[in-house]
Amino acid sequence: MGSLKSVALPLLLAFSLLHLPFAESVWFFNYHIHVRNDLPSRNSPPHQPNLLLHCKSKKRDIGDRPMTTGQDYTWDTKINFFRTTLFFCNARWVGHKRRIFDAFYAIRDEDRCSVYHSSCMWSVRPDGIYFSRDNATWFNEYPW
Repeated sequence: MGSLKSVALPLLLAFSLLHLPFAESVWFFNYHIHVRNDLPSRNSPPHQPNLLLHCKSKKRDIGDRPMTTGQDYTWDTKINFFRTTLFFCNARWVGHKRRIFDAFYAIRDEDRCSVYHSSCMWSVRPDGIYFSRDNATWFNEYPW
């Protein structure tokens, strides 16, 4: 039994050190999620929220966020050990439409969101919810 410990411990230590960069990038790395309200305000009273956003994960409820046109809501997260971190949001365009979307899903977003300052950029627009990996090119990932 003593020889198993003398072999297993150094192997475990070596394995841990070899994977340190992976561990650092996944488990200790902050991702920034941005959701911007780019809905028109022409049918809303001035300075009144026209978007209600409620985002949460299994362990963390961010709560309802009333947003006026042009507002950006941001929060940070880290990826868990099993890479199952998921934040989803319920976007309600007041008086119009409603959509649930995944704002951050580790397996999908860990690479694509690392391009632009480790940020997942979302824009809520009249025809859907758009994603950008660089804050320049946008894709309608969740049509209303």
